[in-house]
Amino acid sequence: MLLDFSVENYKSFLENAQFSMIPAPKQHGLDYSILKKRVGRNIVKGLCSAVIYGPNASGKTNIIGAMDVLRSIVLRGNIRNAEEQNSPNKAVYNLELIPNNHLDEIKPVTFRISFLENGIKFDYELSALFGMFLDDTAQRSVKNEKLSINDKMVFERTDKVKFGDFKKLKSYISTQAIDNVDTINLVANQSLSEEELFLSNGFKLLISQSMSKIIMDWFTEKFMVIYRADTIQLIRRFSDPQKKTIFVEKTINEAAKTFGINSNSVAYVANGDDGEAKLCSIFEDKNDKLRVKAVLADVFESFGTVRFINLFPLVLRAIVTGGTLIVDEFDASIHPIALMSIISIFHNDDINKKQAQLVFNTHNPIFLNSNIFRRDEIKFVEKDDNSHLSEIYSLSDFGTAGENGVRKGDDYMKNYFVSQYGAIKNIDFSPIFEDLISKDENNGE
Repeated sequence: MLLDFSVENYKSFLENAQFSMIPAPKQHGLDYSILKKRVGRNIVKGLCSAVIYGPNASGKTNIIGAMDVLRSIVLRGNIRNAEEQNSPNKAVYNLELIPNNHLDEIKPVTFRISFLENGIKFDYELSALFGMFLDDTAQRSVKNEKLSINDKMVFERTDKVKFGDFKKLKSYISTQAIDNVDTINLVANQSLSEEELFLSNGFKLLISQSMSKIIMDWFTEKFMVIYRADTIQLIRRFSDPQKKTIFVEKTINEAAKTFGINSNSVAYVANGDDGEAKLCSIFEDKNDKLRVKAVLADVFESFGTVRFINLFPLVLRAIVTGGTLIVDEFDASIHPIALMSIISIFHNDDINKKQAQLVFNTHNPIFLNSNIFRRDEIKFVEKDDNSHLSEIYSLSDFGTAGENGVRKGDDYMKNYFVSQYGAIKNIDFSPIFEDLISKDENNGE
């Protein structure tokens, strides 16, 4: 369960931008949106969903992109550029794209994330120097790195690594590490690399393989960040149809028929040339019921249908595993009624028993509704036209009292379009056309 994510000096977010999935105080109604998990003697709460609004180029995609970049850095274990370039998020493998492009001096990029897994609360912070924007020759270095488990520091790394009190962490740290902390301290600092994460390397080898596995498995399997989603990425990123690790075709077909397809069914069919499985529309042979014909789905089905079919397995995966699904442009080419049904699944305690989460950005105002999302689940991203810097905030940040207060019974959609909440831009193209027509008329004379 994702609790909190924040970033500094990532593209348009220069100052600390915090995306919280922790319920805000004094928010009543839609209590089914609250996830609860026990951590030690405490009950930790999280939101099961969130929606992000803002005009084009405001930074909505940047906040999701920052999550995607942190995930990638943690999994590969270093802040070097990646050789494999199979993500639409170019900042994942070209890290010189990360720093704010208006800075005239080098400042660190900082990521912070807090999440629950296996009844354990993890807090991780990474601060690194990547050089200036587009400078791919700069010497990179990790400036600060910190891991806490259940609010107890495990390690903090600056120019050296410092360890917390392992005796207070004996439930999570190996007995060997506790008994040999001085030796571990010496080895850790002798092998420290400026470009490598201690979390992904030294922590696993020297302190706790079991805790390292829980963390890495969460980033790999449950932190599902889909940046500028297209159908190919949705198939390959978290599932492999060729190895049949995607959900069974029966489930996909049931969802596809409910959504609406033009064929008898859909299936992943291995291509004869490269063996790669591709989504196809399947037709029964009218003359031979035992034979079927396959046509590539993107040829026969609508783009929205193909996109839905490829997205739906990730929704299933999140619900089945208790994962966090974060999707950029989740509603592109998909009808709002279908999206409403998916959202209701995450809000349904009888179905969402593993406490999965759904986060997405959108331009569709239909979700600005107090009967669908809580105020703390509705996020806004706004960019200043002069500084070109973005900020993120929640509808709940306005409070409930005073002239600018937001109450549960308010018409969120109406208030948003009259710019009561910000994060909206007045766009008028008519002067461009008036000028064009005027020039054309003058030239005609």
